[in-house]
Amino acid sequence: MVSDEYPTSAGPRLLGPVDVRSLAAALDLRPTKQRGQNFVIDANTVRRIVRAADLDPSDVVVEVGPGLGSLTLGLLEVVSRVVAIEIDPVLAGALPATVERFAPGYVDRFEVVEADALRVTELPGPPPTALVANLPYNVSVPVLLNLMAALPSLRKGLVMVQAEVADRLAAGPGSRTYGVPSVKAAWYASVRRAGSIGRQVFWPAPNVDSGLVAWEHRDPPAVDIAREQVFAVIDAAFATRRKMLRSTLKALAGSAEAAEAALAHAGVDPTARGESLGVEEFARVAEGLALHRVERS
Repeated sequence: MVSDEYPTSAGPRLLGPVDVRSLAAALDLRPTKQRGQNFVIDANTVRRIVRAADLDPSDVVVEVGPGLGSLTLGLLEVVSRVVAIEIDPVLAGALPATVERFAPGYVDRFEVVEADALRVTELPGPPPTALVANLPYNVSVPVLLNLMAALPSLRKGLVMVQAEVADRLAAGPGSRTYGVPSVKAAWYASVRRAGSIGRQVFWPAPNVDSGLVAWEHRDPPAVDIAREQVFAVIDAAFATRRKMLRSTLKALAGSAEAAEAALAHAGVDPTARGESLGVEEFARVAEGLALHRVERS
């Protein structure tokens, strides 16, 4: 729902297949796998994504990889501001003109930042509150985790990723798809699957199915150690799946004794495996490792 303060004129005109191909042709653009460029050509899919994101008119949205502007135009109608992060200089340069052409009453709500989302540490303007994006599939997890860390004002998000990655991000302890992305995302947020997207709504059509992942911010586990220390434990625990934690953590801890002491601190069975632990347990294990190092020094 759009608040009364917004323009009452017709909203943005969303892009269809002809529009997308015409914009691409004008730029002599050939989508590349290297940058994960698969552009949404179906306006109903854009509307579905915007609706599923559960946005408020006051939200400041970050979009990553806006491409030719399909999702950008859908977002502009329902929020106060959209900041689009685009690594491709040609696409970044063309996007303002696309907004002016297809959404002339909404130009003042939009800004494009030419940057690599993996290296973004801040954005211009008011602090962003939501992340909504068709993430480049080849870097979707590191981009998501970087922005969650770099932009702590984010309270919620909805991202489209490869279906298999969506399953991993939303997985809980003990499930077949649970792993490093699941635990690290859980450090920042409650994550859930929010739907599936077919291949036919993209140009060019990808050779994989896509999934929507929704998340809401939550405070990290209450431990007195840095996030990096916890993430190091997570990485070590999943480096060799199916091995017991006392074995996988041995190198990080410095000895089997130190690993077992850290696991005891967390109340975790040393014969357990990483896929059975939640983020809170990983945090306590990392805290136990830090305490053991202090005691030894």
